[in-house]
Amino acid sequence: MNYILLILSVFVGAFLVLFMKPSKKIVRLLVAFSGAYLLSVTILHMLPEVYTESTNVKSIGIFILIGIILQSLLESVSKGAEHGHIHLHSDNKDFPTLLFISLCLHAFSEGLPIHHSGDNLLWAIVVHKIPIAIVLTTFLINTKYSKKIIFSFLFFFGLMSPLGVLLGDKISFFTTYSTQITALIIGVFLHISTIILFESTENHKFNLQKFIAILFGIILTIFTL
Repeated sequence: MNYILLILSVFVGAFLVLFMKPSKKIVRLLVAFSGAYLLSVTILHMLPEVYTESTNVKSIGIFILIGIILQSLLESVSKGAEHGHIHLHSDNKDFPTLLFISLCLHAFSEGLPIHHSGDNLLWAIVVHKIPIAIVLTTFLINTKYSKKIIFSFLFFFGLMSPLGVLLGDKISFFTTYSTQITALIIGVFLHISTIILFESTENHKFNLQKFIAILFGIILTIFTL
């Protein structure tokens, strides 16, 4: 079931672009909601869990910091696609290989702690991936790539998180160091979600709709944990 939900989240995003064409405003609100949900699950569920399971508190903090740094490096390649922005020229005809690799690495890493952290993390990633898939599909369509390339890109991207779930459960390295890996991914999630929530709006004005979307994501997490 985990695998199906993760794959469907990507194709739901692609479907919305192809058949409903959500506005930029709607996508921004979805991204804000998903960021709030992801941050809430990270703070309320993953952080307490990882500190409870480890006797070396300092090492957990170090792994979280490493995760933040790693995500910063990945975003220098992916141009911010993980938090709803792709800063590339749509008229560039070269296939964005580095973008593809970075997004796949990120999606793969998201899946690693799911068996360890359970359904709360699963739903947080599903909610996170839908608006990201919308942004990614919109970008690919605007670049005028062939349908074959677009479908292949989305297909392999959709498989990465389920692959992470599978290997995270079956490979002894990932099961042995599951606490450290979870701490690493916490850092990744903290980086992504805080950028989504606290990035500046136009002219630094208070955005009520974004605030409501963020508040709804937090409240929903609190009452579903």
